[in-house]
Amino acid sequence: MDGGMAPPPPEPVSYLCGDCGADNSLKPGDVIQCRECGYRILYKKRTRRIVQYEAR
Repeated sequence: MDGGMAPPPPEPVSYLCGDCGADNSLKPGDVIQCRECGYRILYKKRTRRIVQYEAR
């Protein structure tokens, strides 16, 4: 029964290479590696959305 809509495919997330600084877009299941230089340390970009946590 496929009456409902299928969930949208996951969007790629942007990462910065720790060595050359290149911008990499990765989808779930992709190899975590820079496409320019092959470096394996990538940093996730900061979100533009305001994130606020409540401390208790």
